[in-house]
Amino acid sequence: MNTRLVIIALIISTSIASFGQSSLKIAKLKYGGGGDWYANKTSLPNLIKFCNAELKMNINPVEDVVEVGSPDIFSYPFVHMTGHGNVVFSDAEALNLRNYLLSGGFLHVDDNYGLDQFIRREMKKVFPELSFVELPYDHQVYHMKYNFPDGLPKVHEHDGKQPQGFGLIWQGRLICYYSYETDLGNGWEDQSVYNDPEEMRRKALQMGANLLSYAFMIE
Repeated sequence: MNTRLVIIALIISTSIASFGQSSLKIAKLKYGGGGDWYANKTSLPNLIKFCNAELKMNINPVEDVVEVGSPDIFSYPFVHMTGHGNVVFSDAEALNLRNYLLSGGFLHVDDNYGLDQFIRREMKKVFPELSFVELPYDHQVYHMKYNFPDGLPKVHEHDGKQPQGFGLIWQGRLICYYSYETDLGNGWEDQSVYNDPEEMRRKALQMGANLLSYAFMIE
């Protein structure tokens, strides 16, 4: 078993030992710069509920919040980041996030409209040697548990552009997935928040389940 798999296994086993039988936890990323990192308050709880019901993932129903520079980030195999505006990572935060991702962690960045220019700039601090690349539709992340032959589903229009899924790849492994021009997190929200059709919401949740499945994958 390689180093990454050992670390992920330790994260999962440690979580179970710490929190009980329903104990694997995921977190939302808190960052500086003034952007609304706290957006989409019902999104992760609904994604967790969906994954537990449909895929028997046994994730703790309560999301955590973790700061970019906190050592606690290493406790989560999956961290979700969202917002509409500015993002700023200090050098120490960028290094901590880099170490987390290289140690087996997974970051999902979901552009809630307006995040793009800032997250691209700040992730260059984390990985100066890497750039976001658009993932082909045959990438594993689109076919983990649910099949998305045309890539990301379109949830909200924003600028009316085609949704795109970008990734940072390290030694052949997707370590950060960036969903752009779709707003998956809005699709995970309670139906009453945006009144999205149930079919659209289900597709968003299924894509989110694929991301979690990929992040938890040990094989």
